[in-house]
This record gives sequence, C-alpha cells and structure tokens, in this order.
Amino acid sequence: MPRTRKARNPNQVVCLCHLYSQTRTGISRFDSVALKRVNHPKCVEDCVCGGIHKIQTVSSVSREQMEDDGHVEPLSRKAEWSDVTPLPQDDGPNPVVPIAYKEEFRETMDYFRAIYRADERSPRALRLTRQAILLNPGNYTVWHFRRLVLEALDADLDEELDFLQQIANSNSKNYQLWHHRRWVVERLGTDARAKELELTKKILSLDAKNYHAWSHRQWVLQALGGWEDELDYCQHLLEEDIFNNSAWNQRYFVVTRSPFLGGLKAMRETEVRFTVEAILAKPQNESPWRYLRGLYKDEIEGLVNDPQVSSVCLKVMNTKSNYVFALSLLLDLLCYGFQPSQEFRDAVDALWTSETHPLDSDLAKAICYILEHVDSMRASYWMWRKSKLPLTA
Repeated sequence: MPRTRKARNPNQVVCLCHLYSQTRTGISRFDSVALKRVNHPKCVEDCVCGGIHKIQTVSSVSREQMEDDGHVEPLSRKAEWSDVTPLPQDDGPNPVVPIAYKEEFRETMDYFRAIYRADERSPRALRLTRQAILLNPGNYTVWHFRRLVLEALDADLDEELDFLQQIANSNSKNYQLWHHRRWVVERLGTDARAKELELTKKILSLDAKNYHAWSHRQWVLQALGGWEDELDYCQHLLEEDIFNNSAWNQRYFVVTRSPFLGGLKAMRETEVRFTVEAILAKPQNESPWRYLRGLYKDEIEGLVNDPQVSSVCLKVMNTKSNYVFALSLLLDLLCYGFQPSQEFRDAVDALWTSETHPLDSDLAKAICYILEHVDSMRASYWMWRKSKLPLTA
C-alpha cells in the first residue's frame, strides 16, 4: 500500500479506516486532523474494510474538522473567552531546559489551567478539553477534568464515543483514551456492547497484537456480555493466522470464563483435539503447546495420563524436524511422573546422531542434552533444568 500523502484533489473520495495505520508514518498532528479520512485514491476498494465504511470528500472533512476543533481562530481573540485570564505554566525562575511549545498548544493549555483551577464545568470547558486532547491525547489531567464536565453537563455520551473514535483512529494505543472509553461505556451499559465489540474487532484486524483493544474487549465481555459468538471469533482469527498468540490467549480466556461453555473441564476434550491438530499442522508454533499445558492447569495428573498429550510429542519427534517444543513438553511429563515406552526412547535417540558423545541412559537427561544443542538460545536454561532433575526422572 502506498504511503499516505497530502491530498491535492479537494473532491477526492477516500475511506476513513486507514488513518489508524497511516498517521503513524509521520504525518504531523495538524495534518492528521485535516487528513482525517485521507489515503490512496483506491483505498475504498483496496481497504481491509471492503469499502463498507463511510466516505467523504477531503475538503469537507478538513474544513469542518478545523472549525470544530478551534484551529481557525486563537482563543484569545474569541469573545467567549474574554473573561478568562490564561494561567501560564510555572517552570520556576530558572528552568534548565524549557520546552519550546507551539503557540497553539501553549495558549490552549494556559486557558485550560485557568478553567481547571476555577473548576468551571461548562460547555465551553468541554470544548476546551476537546481541543487540548486533540493537541495531546496523553494528558491524563485533561481527560480527568473532561469526565467531571461530562457528568456535570449530563452530556450525550454517544457523541463522546464518536469523539473517542476520532482519537482512536490515530492514537489507538493511548492508555488515557481507553480508560476514558471504559468510563463512558460503563454509563451507557449494555446498549454500547455491540459497538464496542465491533470497534475492537476492527482495530484488531489492523493490529492483531493491540493490547489495549484486547484488554477492552475482555472487559466488555465480562461487564456487558456478548460471549455467545466469541469462541467463533477466536476460531476465525486462528484460521486466518494459527501463529496469532493473542487469539490463542483470547480463546483460553473464553473457554475458562464464558458462562455458556461450562468451564475448562467441560471443554477440555474438544479443546485438546483442536490443539493437537494445530500442533501437528505447525509444530514450530509455540502457542498451541502452551495452550495445551494450560488446558490442564492445576491438574498435572490429567496432563500426564492423557494419551493425546504424550502421543503428539512422539508424532512430532518422529518427523525429526521442529521438535524443540515436543521435547520440552516430554521433559515436563517425565518430571511429573510419566512412564515412557521404548518408543519414546527410540524417538529421542533418533534425534541425536553423534557417535562421539552418546546420550545419557536417563531419558530426561538425554532430552536436556539434545535441547542444549538444538535450542542454543536457551542452552543455559536446559543445563539448569538438567541440574534440577529429580532422581526418579
């Protein structure tokens, strides 16, 4: 996809969903507002959204946005603010490294400090917090005061969500944004559930590892519900990318927390089968190996005695490729009391071809020795594991 550039055609039609990724390429704050929905001319048809999002002309977005957010006229020239004396930032008499703030930012924050000190909870205060947040979305004091003003004015919180969406488009990993969004959604209740789940789904389609989106999605599920389709959603993500460790984590969250699935014990058999299939398809993928262990959390005996667990280790070792995680799990099984058949010994021996350094007759020690050599990044760890092996292993 081409890098985003400032649009020249005032009537260019563009899709809004790309701002999240494109503004991270270096567009300035002012331009990111003006170019709220600007991208490559073909973005509507090329976009991951499939062209389903609202489209507008660049000229209308930039002009309206600039007027709404106070970029046209300084606050000091507006009659609305004539009764307010700006409060400059106090850096002390001899600041060592004074920050060269832009004039727009300095003026906005000077007026904000004034209304904050006066505890003015008015419509103009709400508008000012909006302008301050657009200038610096990470200012937690401004966000906090905005919540106080919203409550005092009994403001329309659906409109607040629209404002938050504007911020999220270009700043989706902002802690203050997500904290504020949760506060808003708590007050809207279950009416906001579908919108929040869809929002996080869109963000995760662009950035599958976005911690904030995953955390918010889990909170929505627990606070507002929506569990019914979540396992299917996880399944879809893993079908798209079996290496998506965040989707594996979410799947475990759903299996263990959903009120509709009966809990881990009820789901264990089907989940083990699913995980074993995923392991055999991509044995170099660590996520399903970890997930398999998690399915037996606090039930070591079940892990040791389930033939599917030891069998998948044996099958992967017999392929003689991508077997590090298989050896690691087999080592744990041995330490937990698993009694291996000769098949396991033969499979481990087949992985080591050096005649000058024969393997230890103790299977667990032999596994550690192999791992020291084939998993060199963690060689010291495997040496430590070998030194801690129980005598019965």
